[in-house]
Amino acid sequence: MSETNTKKFNLVLVQPQIPPNTGNIARTCAATQSPFHLVGPLGFDISHKAVKRAGLDYWDYVEMYYYESFELFEKQISGNARWIGFSKKAKTKYTDIQYQENDWLFFGSETHGLPDTILERCHIEAYIPMSTTHVRSLNLATAVAIALYEARRQVGL
Repeated sequence: MSETNTKKFNLVLVQPQIPPNTGNIARTCAATQSPFHLVGPLGFDISHKAVKRAGLDYWDYVEMYYYESFELFEKQISGNARWIGFSKKAKTKYTDIQYQENDWLFFGSETHGLPDTILERCHIEAYIPMSTTHVRSLNLATAVAIALYEARRQVGL
């Protein structure tokens, strides 16, 4: 598969565990016309009722790709677009990045985040700041929406 059309961001979700989060992210991808790449293994069956319910009736509008493993994902994509990995371990704030058309935004599972082996392959590692240490992390669907909409804002979408 080649890079997508101008001013689209590819959203990559690696090994998600919670069906409603994946459904909500799919809905965000439908709303923004962002290709959605699911990398397994998934913590649920993609036909799971909770995934379908969270995505509502927008599934027909999601440009979705599924890969059974990260190795298969890497074999099937092409192009020289940047990979931006989101992790609470990162040192660069997500708003300090100058996003470019066709960047690939990578997110990991709700329980483990983006694996270090994938984060190391990313051109940029980014984090979303939180004002308190009492909260371990943001909801995955919320984090995806924050990052995707900042990237879109910067390129004029």
